[in-house]
Amino acid sequence: MNLETKWLEDFVALANTRSFSASARQRHVTQPAFSRRIRALEQAVGVTLVDRSTTPIGLTSEGQLFLVTARNLVEQLTESLGHLRGLSMANEALDIVAAHSLALSFYPPWISRLQKGLGELPTRLVAMNVGEAIHVLREGNCDLMLGYYDPFATMQLDAEVFPSFSIGKVNMLPVSLPDAQGKPLFSLQHDTSVPYLAYTQAAFLGRSVRMLLKNDPLRMKLRTVYETAMAEGLKGMVLQGVGVAWIPDFCIREELKSGRLVRAAEANWDIPLEIRLYRCSLVHKPGVERLWRQMMKLPRDFLQG
Repeated sequence: MNLETKWLEDFVALANTRSFSASARQRHVTQPAFSRRIRALEQAVGVTLVDRSTTPIGLTSEGQLFLVTARNLVEQLTESLGHLRGLSMANEALDIVAAHSLALSFYPPWISRLQKGLGELPTRLVAMNVGEAIHVLREGNCDLMLGYYDPFATMQLDAEVFPSFSIGKVNMLPVSLPDAQGKPLFSLQHDTSVPYLAYTQAAFLGRSVRMLLKNDPLRMKLRTVYETAMAEGLKGMVLQGVGVAWIPDFCIREELKSGRLVRAAEANWDIPLEIRLYRCSLVHKPGVERLWRQMMKLPRDFLQG
């Protein structure tokens, strides 16, 4: 196999722009020349990497898999040249994607605790929904992903390709605004219809709630009055007295303590979840490798706080 580095860089650019013309401009070549180089790469690896039948163009399943390798090779070469030129990348920030609720309420205390055990750890954090985060991780566009794990409702990731650390436990609690007596304004224990604040269909946390309610008559009492993908959005609506929602406990700890929110049902309606930190084993960025080795040496109770 005879591969040219510029072909790999071309392919990474095409995966980012999903456009032959935009990629050609980015790579400072004509579009016909750029197209010939992508064809040459496909001939060299022996498979079709690009699905040219769609607009914008997409990658074939082989192309998606090869993209991780291509990015890895380009990054390693860039890094090696940087070291040779005396441009140390030892302190390069790690790119982390995380579910919105984790980015807002879980990440700050967790990364602070981790740095106390490992030392300074430069990071860049981007919040997005779990489905998008998994896509970004699979395509090699981030170093680490912070997400929820539910064995009954999760979008499974191959454990060999995407190893993970369990770094926390969380319960999703059904909560309501209290009435004047401190009782839930809306209770799941009653027989009456309950206004329900739901996660959107694609939201990961919504899958977990739907699994809980799937075969339970309680779901017939829930009258959906509002939907959003974000736990913080549901929390805001619960605080306005609009209805009941299942919200991760770390998002509402202060509100429960102060009595601004109360449980809408007993603990048997809680949903236990894990919080995990994922990486892609096909990517060998030194900072990620170093962090993974260091985390393996930390006690489990320290990782999970």
